[in-house]
Amino acid sequence: MTENIFYVLEKIIRQGIPCLFHLITGLYCPGCGGTRAALYLFQGKVLKSAWYHPLVVYMAVIGSLEFITFVISKVRKKPQLYLGHLVTFTNIGVVIVILNMIVKNYMLLFMGIDPLP
Repeated sequence: MTENIFYVLEKIIRQGIPCLFHLITGLYCPGCGGTRAALYLFQGKVLKSAWYHPLVVYMAVIGSLEFITFVISKVRKKPQLYLGHLVTFTNIGVVIVILNMIVKNYMLLFMGIDPLP
């Protein structure tokens, strides 16, 4: 019994948790590919990560820049060094998610290419 549980957990870890939206509609949701993108980014495969979901790479870069500039601004006591463009960066992230979903579903529906095999 416990062997079956470990087998299922191992399968989920290797293949990822299936997207319910994709299973029902056959289309990609705004987050499809995010887990694989994060795994590839942790492995240092930045281009492959960006292919699966560009928001992951974007957030890694922006998060790092925000953190670095925040620390530098505190250490040097110069608040103007902190980027602090949270609303702008968030809006760009939303645009990336929407464009990612549109492009991947276009490729799937009209070009017959499955971008996330």
